[in-house]
Amino acid sequence: MNSIKRREPLPIGTEDLVNARILSVSEDKLAGFHPEPFAEIARLADLPLATVTARIRAMLEGGTIRRVRQTLLANDLAPGALIAWEIPEEKLGAAFDFLVVEDPFSGHVVLRSTDSACAGSSFRLWSTLKVPQGFSLEAHCRYLSTQIGAIRHRILRAKGIFTLGVGHVRRRTLEIGAICPAKAQMHAVEVRRLSGEQWKVLGALKEELRPEEISLGLWDSRARSVGLGLPEFVRIARELEQLGILGRFSTFLEHVKPLSTGERVTRFNGLFHWAVPQGREKEAGEEIGRFEVLTHCYWREAGPDFGNVNLMAVAHGREKDRLLLHKAAIDEHLRQVGIPVLYSNIFWGGRSEIKPSEILPEAYRKWSHTRRIDWETMRDGSS
Repeated sequence: MNSIKRREPLPIGTEDLVNARILSVSEDKLAGFHPEPFAEIARLADLPLATVTARIRAMLEGGTIRRVRQTLLANDLAPGALIAWEIPEEKLGAAFDFLVVEDPFSGHVVLRSTDSACAGSSFRLWSTLKVPQGFSLEAHCRYLSTQIGAIRHRILRAKGIFTLGVGHVRRRTLEIGAICPAKAQMHAVEVRRLSGEQWKVLGALKEELRPEEISLGLWDSRARSVGLGLPEFVRIARELEQLGILGRFSTFLEHVKPLSTGERVTRFNGLFHWAVPQGREKEAGEEIGRFEVLTHCYWREAGPDFGNVNLMAVAHGREKDRLLLHKAAIDEHLRQVGIPVLYSNIFWGGRSEIKPSEILPEAYRKWSHTRRIDWETMRDGSS
């Protein structure tokens, strides 16, 4: 009798050497648009294409990878901000759940705390928010406030972006204070106007990939879904890339919750705050953004509630003490280059959920209808 040999399941942990090699590329090394992103990952990782697609598919199905998608610089596509919410302690859990489940325009939702009482420490719930073009960020926040029972909220808009990426696996082994030789370039936030065709292609580009799409030729079916041939789809995608509104093709890890293997990709994340003298924000951001541990770095004016902070950055890690050392290295570098730090703090992340914010105007109208809101009252310029 012939015995059938069972195929062993592929490893899905991030510490597996092959997976780590793939993820060190696929998390944040593919900037812009790539007609064949998986072939590019295979080339940069120096691995066979079949190995790369099989491993990414297995990690996605196993929950190690949370999503695979083309990211956008959505701040240039929809008015957006970081929102700090002050919520009564007994309502925090329900407020968190509402933003995650009921609001498609809220993205990263996280409960934060500080090591001691300080400016802004009463704002425990933080979320990113984007509303489609033509609609009001302020009106949407007022609506959310009524739904989640906020005492008050603060809208922290981004004036400039210095760092935006992920790369948790790659950053695990960074030396304390690892720094790029060149200054970070600031991307000034500016909402872009797109044509109907460009919005159509953008909608097809940004949707998460299903496991069966992880292969060569993945854009063929996306092009057909919007009634375009592949050459035309690629041409418009290149237009969007030239406009500077495509981020990266990326595999996003489940980096907060434990994986099915028991592994945790990260254990701590810190939202670093700095207040620097007015007029030196861009200079300071160019220096802070050089530090490789940071996944995000923004110029945001936080106002007196937060000690007049104007630079914010995020770092993730498995050890809190190590993140504190990275923060100290950044502070020392600012001192060495002659940029005074007037105030600084760290808001530590706890419970957290991440999802892409919806940015299509038609989606906002549909959402308003399901919520029985007159969407005209949510438009820019409405009272």
